Amino acid sequence: MTVRAKMKCFTVTPLASGDPNERMAQIHLLPVYGDSEENKTWSKYTPSGEIRLYVTNPVAIEQFEAGKEYFVDFTPAA
Repeated sequence: MTVRAKMKCFTVTPLASGDPNERMAQIHLLPVYGDSEENKTWSKYTPSGEIRLYVTNPVAIEQFEAGKEYFVDFTPAA
C-alpha cells in the first residue's frame, strides 16, 4: 500500500560545504492542512510532522521552491 501525503516546502536553505564547488541545501517540508479529499487519505485530523532533506544534487535542489506544495509517496521498499 502507498500512502500519499501533501507537503508544503517551508524553506530551501543553502548550506556551506567542505568543497567550495559543491552546492548543498536543506529542504524543509511540513504537512498541508485542509479538508480536501487528498489530505483525508493520509490524515483524518490535523496532520503533524516534518521532512528535512539535505541535498547535494543541484538539479534536485532546483526542483524545490519555498511556498509550493508537493506530494510525497511512501511505498514499501521491499
